[in-house]
Amino acid sequence: MEFTKEQHEAVSAAIRAAEQNTSGQIVCVLARSSSAYAHIPILWASALALIVPWPLIDFTPWSVQRIFLVQLVVFLVAALVFSWMPLRLLLVPRAAQRARAHRAALEQFVVRRVAHTKNRTGILIFVSLAEHYARIVADEGIAQKVPNSEWQAAIDAMVSHMRSGDIAAGFIAAIERCGTVLAAHAPPDGSVNELPDRLYVM
Repeated sequence: MEFTKEQHEAVSAAIRAAEQNTSGQIVCVLARSSSAYAHIPILWASALALIVPWPLIDFTPWSVQRIFLVQLVVFLVAALVFSWMPLRLLLVPRAAQRARAHRAALEQFVVRRVAHTKNRTGILIFVSLAEHYARIVADEGIAQKVPNSEWQAAIDAMVSHMRSGDIAAGFIAAIERCGTVLAAHAPPDGSVNELPDRLYVM
């Protein structure tokens, strides 16, 4: 997944256009994955390696040394196989994926300084591709004014484009909807643009 310069510019232009009608700030983050899930290959390989010796002890005359060697080989091969990212993700429970993506969204909300705007009316549009996760995190100055259904409508608009493979168009659709929401609840007040108008790709 690579974003072209033109796609980056299109998303930036959409953010600038949306922010012309509001004192709110919009930040967009696209993550390939919310976590490397580095522990998953080791966890599953260890479990498999612990199971392997038992049938060998019961049904073969092999020595302890040979069984230990087989166990070691199984662990190494399984760890290598489970390191393949698509398979690694299949081994992570869906609830755990969503929890990790949610945590990553909140981390980005802090890292990108969305919570440091003057009027506390910034929002983060966050997407994690590996987990198929999208979320809009709003700062307290705007969150208390806008029902979740408004943000969900923006996410739905974004996802409809992303399902067809057009990620940039998905972000632009969400930005436009969020811009309309922000304009209604946080009109312009002469404040300066406090955050970069860009898409961060992780």
